[in-house]
This record gives sequence, structure tokens and C-alpha cells, in this order.
Amino acid sequence: MSADANVLNSASGLPPLEKPAGRLKDILWLLVVIGAGLGGLFAFNGRMDVYEVSIFVGAVASLAAVGWFWHGIRGLSIAVAVLAAIALWRYGVHFGEQLSVGREALAAVQEKDFFLKFLVSSQSAIMWMSALYVGAAFTYFLALFTRTEYIGKIASVLVWSATAFGLAGLFARWRESYLINVDFGHIPVSNLYEVFILFSVVTALIYMFYEGRFKTRALGGFVMLVISAAIGFLLWYTFDRGANVIQPLVPALNSYWMKIHVPANFVGYGAFAIAAMIGVAYLIKLKLGGDGERDMLPKLEIMDDLMYKSIALGFGFFTVATILGAMWAAEAWGGYWSWDPKETWALIVWLNYAAWLHLRLTKGWRGAPMAWWSVIGLFVTTFAFLGVNMFLSGLHSYGTL
Repeated sequence: MSADANVLNSASGLPPLEKPAGRLKDILWLLVVIGAGLGGLFAFNGRMDVYEVSIFVGAVASLAAVGWFWHGIRGLSIAVAVLAAIALWRYGVHFGEQLSVGREALAAVQEKDFFLKFLVSSQSAIMWMSALYVGAAFTYFLALFTRTEYIGKIASVLVWSATAFGLAGLFARWRESYLINVDFGHIPVSNLYEVFILFSVVTALIYMFYEGRFKTRALGGFVMLVISAAIGFLLWYTFDRGANVIQPLVPALNSYWMKIHVPANFVGYGAFAIAAMIGVAYLIKLKLGGDGERDMLPKLEIMDDLMYKSIALGFGFFTVATILGAMWAAEAWGGYWSWDPKETWALIVWLNYAAWLHLRLTKGWRGAPMAWWSVIGLFVTTFAFLGVNMFLSGLHSYGTL
């Protein structure tokens, strides 16, 4: 591939021509993902209904597509697969294909098996995730204040590692729910404990995409602050309330809608959280004198654009999640909308970000007012996500503290 060809491509606005070795890696990625997906489909097809098969195929196709364009997620996928495989292997050594072995038998095995006790049981993996995310927050700020690039790279590695453990922990928890009692078995996105883990890994993934694409490592510490706050709540919820104990699903949650509504919702929440933390960094930089040399934060226009991109991404997914939630409500309770407190606050969140995007796109609003708005928006979103569960009651009371 000649350099002249890429120069001409660049001048025309087209992306650089793909090198043969890179294209081969892309094709290999597709083959691996599709092969693994077909293997999983053949292995578990008998245990899935038509809706679950559709969700599984969609998830495999999405992973293949995302990995094609975002190479960073490939290594993460391999790490998650390895960690989850170790967990399944160790559970298989002790229980084979058994289900419903009981809580006591599962706990005894987790206590005596080295890998499960210290690495890949759901609780062990989540503890690793928690420690690594908090460590990444400190490391990112250390890199920012010392202006040391290699420390920043270490912070990025910590985030990738934490995310791998978090996702592997969710997969292990999925298997553990069936081992405790086959009637308990469910995808682990059904209560506050599980969705706080989901929120952490989704927020980290969105940020890592931005970091790789827009070279915004200086913002890592700010994003890790909101993830660390989620970790703090998760640890309190675990040790004070015993929320990590796997429980059977509430009947209303025993639906295929949960498998698509909840993840879509938390892509929205994660993107809104990132926008807020970028807004904090924006306001700090503005206070320090804008685009002067007193700090290492990205330029104001870059952060302004990232706020917009994050809110647009979150708004799109939150809209889809709200529609899916209405369809789920119609199936579970007989009506698309009931003005339940959770639904009402979801509408408030939607209207808040719809107004933000409207003023940005039609009036050209930018700068500090929009940054403040994104920060305040996080408080509105947090109340809709957590405050409603704490202070209000309704049809979503299964999510209370």
C-alpha cells in the first residue's frame, strides 16, 4: 500500500485505505464471534424460547459489528470470555450440568475452590472490579496532575481490567442463579445491585470508546469519579443490606422485555453521566482561564462536542428504552402508561435532555450554560434512577432499597 494512495484518500475526505493485515484481523474477528455465537446457539437452543434466541442472535451480531469498527473491544471480549470460561469450568468440575444444587452447596464450593474464592465467582469478580475502578480514578488524576503519559496508560489498563471483571462477574452470577435454584435463574439485570454493576461497566465502555477515538485521557479521572460513587453505593448495598444475595425474580420481571429494556436504559444513564462529568471538567477549565496552558484538559470545543455526543447517544438509547418499557408495561399490567412515579420521572428525564438537544441544535446554545445543564441533568437522572426507589412507591416497588 503506497503512502501516496493514503495521502490522496485523506485529501478527498475518505478514511485511509485498509492494510491487508488489518483486513484479515477484521475477518478473523467476525469468524470467531460468529463461530462462538453458533456454538452457543447449538448448545443452549433447547433452553431458549424464540424471543431469547432473537435477543441472543442480536447480541452476537452487535458484538461482531462493534468489534469490526472498534478494535479496543476485541481484547476486552477475549478477557471476559476467558474469565467467564474459568468460572464455568470450576463450577462444572464440582457440579457438572447440575442445576438447583442449593445455596449452601454453592457457597461451600466457592469457599474451597481457589479460582472461585479469589478470582471468578460473581462476588470475587465484582470486588476486583470495584477495586480496579477506584484505583483507576486515582491513577487518572495522578497522570493529570503529574502530566505523565505512561501513568495515564496504566489508568486505562485498570479500566479495561475492571470492566472485564465486571462483565465476567455478571456472567458468573447468571450461572450461579441457576445453581442455587433453577426457578431463580435469570439474566443479572433485575435489581439495584445488578444494575449498578451494569451501570459501571457500560459507563466505562462508553468512556473508553471516547478516550480511544478522541484522545481524551485527561477526562478519565472525572468519569471514574461517578463510577467510583456507584461503586461506593454498591459496596454499602452489599455489606450493609446483603444485596449480593441472589433472589428469585419478581413475577413482573420474568419477561424477555427485561433483557432488552434494562441494558438500553443503562446505556442512556451511562452516557448522561459521562456528559455531566465532562461538564464538570469544562467548567473547571473555564475557571482556570479557558484554553490556556494552566491545565492538561482537552480544549473547550472538544469537551463541548463530547457533551453533545454523549447526550445525543444517551437520549437515543433512553428513548428506545422508554418505548420498550411501555410495551413491557402493556404486557405486564395491561396499559402502556400509568403515571407510576418511575414512569413520570423517566418522562421528566426524557424531556430534560430533549430540551437540551433542541436548544443545542436549533438555537446553537453551547458553553457554560449547557455544561451546567448537563451537570444538573445528572441529578435529575439520579433521582429518577435511585431517588424514586428510595422515596416513592408504585408499580416499580420491586426496586426499593
